[in-house]
Amino acid sequence: MSKSKAVVLLSGGLDSATAAGVAKSEGFELYALTVSYGQRHKAELDAAKRVASMLGVQKHVITSIDLRAFGGSALTSETPVPKGRSSEEMSGGFPITYVPARNTVFLSLALAWAEVLEANDIFVGVNAIDYSGYPDCRPEFIRAFENLANLATKSGVEGKQKFKIHTPLIDLSKSDIIQKGLDLKVDYSKTVTCYDPSDDGEACGQCDSCLIRLKGFADLGIKDAAPYR
Repeated sequence: MSKSKAVVLLSGGLDSATAAGVAKSEGFELYALTVSYGQRHKAELDAAKRVASMLGVQKHVITSIDLRAFGGSALTSETPVPKGRSSEEMSGGFPITYVPARNTVFLSLALAWAEVLEANDIFVGVNAIDYSGYPDCRPEFIRAFENLANLATKSGVEGKQKFKIHTPLIDLSKSDIIQKGLDLKVDYSKTVTCYDPSDDGEACGQCDSCLIRLKGFADLGIKDAAPYR
């Protein structure tokens, strides 16, 4: 009996690697989609290739769009990435690392591929606890997009496919996400979560993403195996 196909958005970071691990553990045949969107660093693209290989995906597609043409984020412009912020600072308002409509764009690309593959399931590693400042990580957004997916596609309208957006990490703390991944044998040394890594993928250890990641490992009493400069 053939496995059900699932499109997994794979950035190369800790969360997307864990979400992909969950999809694999649930018996899906994985089709990984990575988006090169004009981000300031390419290290995560190399990480996505490593994670895809680790998980044995059926196919890994890296597609390119240019969100740098619009700017509006420290990740798609020369605006400095904030460093050394407190948890209170990180929880206040929308961070400058928010990329306008990024998850909407990414999910739309995943939906297009899922329709072609005749896959009903899309996995994304969004999280509404540690990243509450990001509006496109909220459950309300995911529910709305899932509804849109079934209204905006030929397969959905004809009733050939019922699309489901899976968010297995959305209500988990960072330490819970890490523990889930460790239980699934996800090798986090292959991932890059940093907003400002070196060209060879060493994390800065001071951006919001690094601080949240490091705290997650510290809460579990274990050392992060990823390289830091």
